[in-house]
Amino acid sequence: MGSRMAENAGSSVISINGAAGQATAGASPQPQRKSSSAESPPELRILCFDLTFYNRTTQFLLSCAGVFILYILYGYLQELIFTVEGFKPYGWFLTLVQFGYYIGFGLVERRLEGYRVSGGSFWSIEPEPRCIPMKTYLVLAALTLGTMGLSNSSLGYLNYPTQVIFKCCKLIPVLVGSILIQGKRYGVLDFAAATCMCIGLAWFTLADSQMTPNFNLLGVAMISGALLCDAAIGNVQEKAMREFKAPSSEVVFYSYGLGFVYLFVIMLVTGNFFSGFAFCLEHPLETFGYGFLFSLSGYLGIQFVLALVRSSGAPIAATVTTARKAVTIAFSFILFSKPFTVQYLWSGLIVVLGIYLNVCSKKNKLTFADIRQRLKQFANSRIARTPSRKFLIEV
Repeated sequence: MGSRMAENAGSSVISINGAAGQATAGASPQPQRKSSSAESPPELRILCFDLTFYNRTTQFLLSCAGVFILYILYGYLQELIFTVEGFKPYGWFLTLVQFGYYIGFGLVERRLEGYRVSGGSFWSIEPEPRCIPMKTYLVLAALTLGTMGLSNSSLGYLNYPTQVIFKCCKLIPVLVGSILIQGKRYGVLDFAAATCMCIGLAWFTLADSQMTPNFNLLGVAMISGALLCDAAIGNVQEKAMREFKAPSSEVVFYSYGLGFVYLFVIMLVTGNFFSGFAFCLEHPLETFGYGFLFSLSGYLGIQFVLALVRSSGAPIAATVTTARKAVTIAFSFILFSKPFTVQYLWSGLIVVLGIYLNVCSKKNKLTFADIRQRLKQFANSRIARTPSRKFLIEV
């Protein structure tokens, strides 16, 4: 509803400006001023902060600063929570706490949006009605639970840098799923990127298994499952938001809200809720306190990433988030004691190369047919030059 109102408002502004231009055409035409008033910049907001009228460079720098600061803090707090002695079996309870905080943050954001649109008292504002059908949210909530819960729980079995490297390789399940499910076709650079990621990921995991005494393949299975859910979530979210014109705050609120209900019921049935709750009551600051900051930094980080995508495009956003992950891995080795080998560095660079090729593939759609055509042209040019060379040799 908010987007439709914005579209109607934009069309009315254009029509008014057009009428004003026709009225003043005979007197003193000012084409530059008319075009600048007609082409208003696209709206760019981070929660209640309006960045629309900043220049592109300022928008980019503010978004990058938010992504780096918030997600480095997010990674630090996540690893810090798992350093609490005895906490490793309670990754699913941390996910439940995180979902609970996200529900509160989403409710506040939806009220802020309603307050910005309609005004009035903040607490008396009713959020806008739901746009996406509930059955879609039931699927989204299950996928969200899978990606967040498995990702958090995998830290009980893996080094944090290994988990981050796996997250960098989300292209692999996305590529395979799109080919098998949607029948999509990809170019040479996409396959080269996936190959580099597979090689770097295998090398990094092998190094981790040799350097880390508590390495467990269950952690690899968990983070791989999280990647599969994450790959599916992107397709479902994109289709639903495009089809029903739903704001991101609604998607976040219902996805995490229903995910909280799913996980709460599962943990009650299995009995893990009471053991996790008892442990967190013994360490309230390290669990509920750090969990609040961990959840807040993650929620705000999502907003800055979305703003970066809107202002600079998806390829630039992917490059920035990749650089952020590299800095996060470096901070992890500096702030938390763990074994290090140069194999980590080389395998990580191979993964970064794969991500760079993936970004390049968005700009240069090089296909196998293009390569075959260029090879054919090269062969033809060689054949065309061959007779003259043969003649010179014979002479």
